[in-house]
Amino acid sequence: MATTNLLKSIEKLEKRSSTLRRKLLRHSASKKFFTKSSLIAHRLRQRSSQILAGAGLIGAILTMPAPPNLSIAGQLPDSTQNQPIENKLTVRQKLMTGLQELLPHQPTKLTPESAEKVERVIFENTGIIAKAVLEDQSLNHQLGYIGFEQHLFRFPGDSLAQHDEIQEAGIAPGRGAFGYFAKDSGSFTTREYQREKYYCVVQTLYLESWNRDHKFLKDWYAFRKMIVINPVNGLAVVCDIGDAGPADWTGKQFGGSPETMQYLDLNKGPRKGLVLMLFIDDPDNKVPLGPIVN
Repeated sequence: MATTNLLKSIEKLEKRSSTLRRKLLRHSASKKFFTKSSLIAHRLRQRSSQILAGAGLIGAILTMPAPPNLSIAGQLPDSTQNQPIENKLTVRQKLMTGLQELLPHQPTKLTPESAEKVERVIFENTGIIAKAVLEDQSLNHQLGYIGFEQHLFRFPGDSLAQHDEIQEAGIAPGRGAFGYFAKDSGSFTTREYQREKYYCVVQTLYLESWNRDHKFLKDWYAFRKMIVINPVNGLAVVCDIGDAGPADWTGKQFGGSPETMQYLDLNKGPRKGLVLMLFIDDPDNKVPLGPIVN
């Protein structure tokens, strides 16, 4: 009896639902709504099936055992796999790590034994023949504090406005200790431009034989190539000696042009730092002035 009544109630509800649906579909807005709803429901059912199928496929792939001969290392070039870590270091990193364990952090004149080790590190990593002693000449310090210098007059009539970089450094009131870089503006070439841009300063005036052999030493040191290395960060520049100084009372042993100091990352704050400075043995003039790029 209860079952019969339930069936009758369901039939009545279905008839009523069908009647209401027909009435609603007479209105265009309602018809559009039901049509769109049916399409959305159909698409959702399709997408759900696709997603479930895809998830099942991914799960099957992930649970598959990897082939025994498959490895990431096996797909890399042999040169990458077998390359020692030290060969991947930059010149800057090699100089930094190689020199820091050899050099004291204070102004120093290197012993012959220390100088030989330092020279070897530089040559092995840059190909430059650096010397603490060259042609019987040696500075009072190979390791010392370098200070920020001004621009120098490159030829008669030169001015700060004609220097195209770091003009805020100013320009020295007179020529460098070794004279102008060029005799006049007409003979001013890229060589002289580079010489002033990357000049350094050494204390020739405190050399033991300076007063006795002044003329010879002045010619020997004038525009002599030097390698300057900041052992703290490994940055290095090839410079030429363009002036003499600084005075002892400054607490500095060397000086560097604005561009030199900028590259060594010593152009901020006190604009001073400890550097290694050695002669470059370059009789054929093959080593260019400027930063030593990694």
